[in-house]
Amino acid sequence: MKMRQEYRSTKAPSRLILLLATAAGLLLAPTLVLAVPSYARQTHQPCASCHVGAFGPELTAFGRNFKLNGYTMALGNDTKIPLSAMVVESYVHTAKGQDPADLGKPYNSNNNISLDQASVFVAGRLSNHMGMFAQFTYSEVGGLFGWDNVDLRYANRFSAGKHSGVWGITLNNNPTITDVFNSAPAWSFPYMGSDLAPGAPAAPILVDGLGGQSIGATAYTQIDGKWYLEAGGYRTLSVSFTHAVNAGYDGKISGFAPYARLAYTWTVPNGDFTLGGFLLDVKRSGVGVDMSGNPFPLPGPTDNYNDLGLSGDYMYTKGKNIFTVNGLYVHESQKLHNAFANGDASNLSNTLDQFNIKGSYWLDNTYGVTLSQFSSNGSKDVGLYGNNGSPNTQGGVVEFDYNPFGHSGSWLEPYLNMRIGLQYTYYTKFSGLVHNIDGAGRNASDNNTTYLYIWLAM
Repeated sequence: MKMRQEYRSTKAPSRLILLLATAAGLLLAPTLVLAVPSYARQTHQPCASCHVGAFGPELTAFGRNFKLNGYTMALGNDTKIPLSAMVVESYVHTAKGQDPADLGKPYNSNNNISLDQASVFVAGRLSNHMGMFAQFTYSEVGGLFGWDNVDLRYANRFSAGKHSGVWGITLNNNPTITDVFNSAPAWSFPYMGSDLAPGAPAAPILVDGLGGQSIGATAYTQIDGKWYLEAGGYRTLSVSFTHAVNAGYDGKISGFAPYARLAYTWTVPNGDFTLGGFLLDVKRSGVGVDMSGNPFPLPGPTDNYNDLGLSGDYMYTKGKNIFTVNGLYVHESQKLHNAFANGDASNLSNTLDQFNIKGSYWLDNTYGVTLSQFSSNGSKDVGLYGNNGSPNTQGGVVEFDYNPFGHSGSWLEPYLNMRIGLQYTYYTKFSGLVHNIDGAGRNASDNNTTYLYIWLAM
């Protein structure tokens, strides 16, 4: 999470009225609608062709193929400017108010309105075999603008005897952002959330632990539309660069961190099923802070993280009905040589396991409901997690979505898309709480969060 900085904003009540009025007006609007930004203009396809629910990030088979082939598919010879933008405005309510000091000015202990994201995208075809996806984001909560996910790729087709497929190379800044199934940790549900909502601190490093702080190259191939293999490695960007792009800095990778992804897809009646796995091995230094408050890599031993993941994805499509299920399990083994030596961890060796499963149903790519469960469990470590030292967190998410735009024949096609979402997150366990209660009397369910958002892309 980026550091929160003081930022002037309009008063919450007036913005809440505006947010609710906009949502109500759109709910009453006709649902004739189509595509999003630059990819839709490039392909002349509605967003529903590539995305489940007519809005990202979950991909259809067509959308996976578009990404696999390097974002290069295009219709017509007219010049397309590969620029798009999006904004996400939200309202957040927690079951029990939080300490305003933790949220920063001008936010209250509860019932806050914020501009979660304002992003600019450079996304589209660069040549016959090269394309890109690059996102640059401003967050009102942190008051910072910086780079987000970046994926530059080259792709080409091949054939050998009875076999054919696609191969490619990517340059990117986040392991799993390149995943063509868009169900890896970088794209996993929930797709939207607020930095003002409580969040458990424990997560494997595969789950966005290197995002924005690293640069990596991977090579990939898909054979006969079934086998998918990707492998490469990542290095840490310099402190000065990560500071310039507001990416944070959590330590320097020793050498490079190898990453691999393997998956197999079966075609089943009215859909497909994919089973796959991940590997990420990271050896990273500790972090110190100089007199000016700037981070720097600590000398000495590294903290080692070895992550193995297993994923499963199922998609069923028939008529106007779409049903998807995604599951992800990650096991992390930790050897905390640096943190243990410096007193930042109580144990030299730890494990951490995270499991997420979600199911979504969409009617006509317009009305959607998603249910998910999540669970994190691992070694107790007071130095890492505080209180009783437990990283255990359990709960679920219920979300209802309405996408008035995104279909063929939409208003302002292909320049506008929107999602209105109402999300409720509940916790039965929360990291670090002793008997589910912290020293201030806050229990796990006090972190339950209601989140209403409007996500607009253009």
